[in-house]
Amino acid sequence: MTSVSWNDDVELFALARRELFTAVVGDIMDKLGFLHQFLPPCIGPLRPDMVVIGRAMTVLEADVFEERSSSEDNPVMARAFGLMFEALDDLKPNEVYVCSGASPRYALWGELMTTRAIKLGAAGAVVDGYLRDTRGILAQNFPAFSYGSYAQDQGPRGKVIDFRVPIEIERVRINTGDIVFGDVDGVLVVPREAEEEIFAGAIEKARGEKLVQRAIEEGMSASKAFRKFGIM
Repeated sequence: MTSVSWNDDVELFALARRELFTAVVGDIMDKLGFLHQFLPPCIGPLRPDMVVIGRAMTVLEADVFEERSSSEDNPVMARAFGLMFEALDDLKPNEVYVCSGASPRYALWGELMTTRAIKLGAAGAVVDGYLRDTRGILAQNFPAFSYGSYAQDQGPRGKVIDFRVPIEIERVRINTGDIVFGDVDGVLVVPREAEEEIFAGAIEKARGEKLVQRAIEEGMSASKAFRKFGIM
């Protein structure tokens, strides 16, 4: 078995970008009993070649029905966008802005948010809803994953009510610090407590798949290749 190791996130994320794809990581998580780690298939990249990998910075959004409220019990409601600016400004290098909790009535990400995220060294954005300012995001080549493009603003419709808290997207629990990995085939969440075993196994499998592909290209049958390598 080939030894697989890395010293830090920078090395791991570079290794993943170079050798991995979401399908092979998902296969390893299945084998380890993590059976519900893919986000729903409606969340995809703004451009097919986009890849995102980084630590989740979780953001909790909620629907509202006016831009500012005079509520004395919850001062967040009196602020435009709630805590969105604080959440955005709290992004660290190699983190992914992951937002959930809202209905899909408005966009959760846009061009100016992208500009700020890039300045902070963030790795990408994954939202359980839509984004807008598509041309501006594409021009900045920022990995953004969403339901698609929809220009309606969150201003009078939604607020960030907390961040760096546990969230869920269709039964997939996401904690700040979990690894988010996305490509054209989907977005998955790698739990922090099992990341070393998962990524080591995925790299081994990806390298093994190349041996299988070579054998099949040279004429070996699929059934014989599976018996020999145990990979398909």
